[in-house]
Amino acid sequence: MNKKELSERDICSKFITPAVVNAGWDLQKQIREEVTFTDGRIFVRKKLVSRGKKKRADYILYYKPNIPLAIIEAKDNKHSVGSGMQQALEYGEILDIPFIYSSNGDAFIEHDRTVTEGEKEKEIALNEFPSPESLWKRYKEVKGITEVVEQTITQDFYFERGGKSPRYYQRVAINRTVEAIAKGKDRTLLVMATGTGKTYTAFQIIYRLWKARTKKRILFLADRNILVDQTMANDFRYFGDKMTKIKNRTADKAHEIYLALYQGISGTEEFQNVYKQFSSDFFDLIVIDECHRGSAKEDSAWREILDYFSPATQVGLTATPKETKDVSNIEYFGEPIYTYSLKQGIEDGFLAPYKVIRVALDKDLGYRPTKGKRDKYGHEIEDREYNLKDFDKKLVLEHRTKVIAKKVSDYLKENKNRFAKTIFFCTDIDHAERMRKALVNENSDLVAMNSKYIMRITGDNEEGKKELDSFIDPTCKYPTLVTTSKLLTTGVDCQTCQLIVLDTNISSMIEFKQVIGRGTRIREDYGKTFFTILDFRNVTAHFADPTFDGDPVVIKNTNGKIPTDDEEEQPNSINGIDDTSTPSDDIAGTDDIDGKGEGEDDKPKKYYLNDVEVKVINERVMYYGKDGKLITESLKDYTKENVLSHYHTLDEFLNEWHAAEKKKAIIEVLEEQGILFEELKKEVGKDLDPFDLICHVAFDRPLLTRKERANNVKKRNYFGKYSETARAVLEAILDKYADDGIGNLDKEVLRIPDFREFGTPIQIAREFGGPNNFVIAMKELQQEIYTA
Repeated sequence: MNKKELSERDICSKFITPAVVNAGWDLQKQIREEVTFTDGRIFVRKKLVSRGKKKRADYILYYKPNIPLAIIEAKDNKHSVGSGMQQALEYGEILDIPFIYSSNGDAFIEHDRTVTEGEKEKEIALNEFPSPESLWKRYKEVKGITEVVEQTITQDFYFERGGKSPRYYQRVAINRTVEAIAKGKDRTLLVMATGTGKTYTAFQIIYRLWKARTKKRILFLADRNILVDQTMANDFRYFGDKMTKIKNRTADKAHEIYLALYQGISGTEEFQNVYKQFSSDFFDLIVIDECHRGSAKEDSAWREILDYFSPATQVGLTATPKETKDVSNIEYFGEPIYTYSLKQGIEDGFLAPYKVIRVALDKDLGYRPTKGKRDKYGHEIEDREYNLKDFDKKLVLEHRTKVIAKKVSDYLKENKNRFAKTIFFCTDIDHAERMRKALVNENSDLVAMNSKYIMRITGDNEEGKKELDSFIDPTCKYPTLVTTSKLLTTGVDCQTCQLIVLDTNISSMIEFKQVIGRGTRIREDYGKTFFTILDFRNVTAHFADPTFDGDPVVIKNTNGKIPTDDEEEQPNSINGIDDTSTPSDDIAGTDDIDGKGEGEDDKPKKYYLNDVEVKVINERVMYYGKDGKLITESLKDYTKENVLSHYHTLDEFLNEWHAAEKKKAIIEVLEEQGILFEELKKEVGKDLDPFDLICHVAFDRPLLTRKERANNVKKRNYFGKYSETARAVLEAILDKYADDGIGNLDKEVLRIPDFREFGTPIQIAREFGGPNNFVIAMKELQQEIYTA
């Protein structure tokens, strides 16, 4: 038998598998071949969706079902023994596996990731492959695992018949946390992106510690009713009657697993502090969900609960650890024991990538009312410039709301996806209600079929909150489009949400991450593989912030000194603004419901204008790129599509161009459609006249630079009929056009200081026979420039 002629699969079955089995590994229980551990990244471009290649390990060897000890990368015998090592190392680091092997059927190369000094790699014969017990012994020695610790960390996961088993990153998070707690670590932080199964991970941690009797009484803390109720009904359902929810401000001490709202066990009055009905050492373990919110703040009432139960081991769960000048998760819990980011989740294919459509409205650049202007309720509007920060907070442009509702509705119609679950994030309850009304008017046909097609779900609205479960249920068609302000930013597991509409100012990076997290789930069985963000406030600029998907950094100074702005920046905030508010689903909040209440000095809280027109001026489509950054849809494609919608043929465009008194008027019309000529120049790669950009990009004409056009005019001896001075003036204008563009092709060019050497504008015009003849000469010059 010639090994060189065998396939990789043959090498595995004839040499590698027998060697591992002969070393004592159980073929059925401990050896898994061709283990796929990612789903393959989803790629989206326009309407095309595809999956990338899944990551697959040739062999993973398990000491116990929850403890992978070794990974083997196999190659055929044409390769060297160690040729698979680099790939195996990459997989070993991702999967947190200590012992790495590469083989071609002749021998093994072993790489020991636990070794920090001395020999890390060595070659071993096929018959010298280590046994499960020998590798486990080596691992325990390096990690300092005692017999007591071993009893805890070898406790299996909970596997429900027909249910899911942990994904690789969940297993890493669970194993690291259980091992750390078994060794006595009392504060642990887990950072996992929204949609990656934090609650399921928490359940497996609790289950294993509880089953091993390492922790007997456990408290799961959250700050939203829906978080607690979803947890009990779904991931924690195994605990059954061993589990209870602390409510009605009474403490039932006959259970082992407790779930509670911060708000439900504490309050401003002492009698509201139900947690004090338990002794401070009652709980062995406390798991804090969304620990970046109230519990992160040192002087909060919620932190008092954690301090009261300080003897308990405490595990913080968050997608967005809070690090500001006076709030620090890391200072309290320590460095994250494991981090699994949104970028990693998308790369692995477990989280949905996103497409961003940024829409610019003309009034968003700034709006100033005329002096003395009054709103529709008769209030005189304060005379100043209003911008995005003011809209719907201080000033309501009712047409703006209608334009956004129409734009989103048209988008859903054009994509034939009107039943895509959609969340509109608005500035407040009043804005959410106005947006609901505008959407109803844009979708009256579907609302007539079912009034719940569009609903407002806010803290003050009982009808809306009652429908929240239906909205997040993939099997329920209604509600479909929902408007909200704060209520749906966190804890709402809407797995089929395909569209997020941003019409609110979000300065907090934490809140932005939470909002984006509403769309990150994948449900291919319901056609959900990616989601779209329609951004009307440029909020998605947060994606460019390095802290969006970066590692958390401690900002709070541990010596108690608060650093000044020039010493430290706040990575979880933008422009130094940080959102420490904690919206609750149990209260309506402080939003003024109708927005018409009086403020200071008898001024209304908001001005309402119904007579100011608002238009869409620009739209940019961006996709999630390979490096995690947004990639703009090709401007060339975008320009061609828009120009052809305006001019169906080249002749149609040329006729209008030559007939136009001012070429700038045509350019302005196209710019209003969102064609960005300066950006287009960068994409085409040449400094071209707008005329040539349009001809080339939209009608596939050859490229001609301004200089080439100017030289062509000179070659045609067009200036022969003019006086020497007039010729010099026209040549100078032509040179000015070649250098600076079309803006210099009208009579105003003579006012440019460069032309003073020829005299005043009146003196120059005389060289052409007067002002009217000079205007004719300029028109002829333009015709010559743009002659093919």
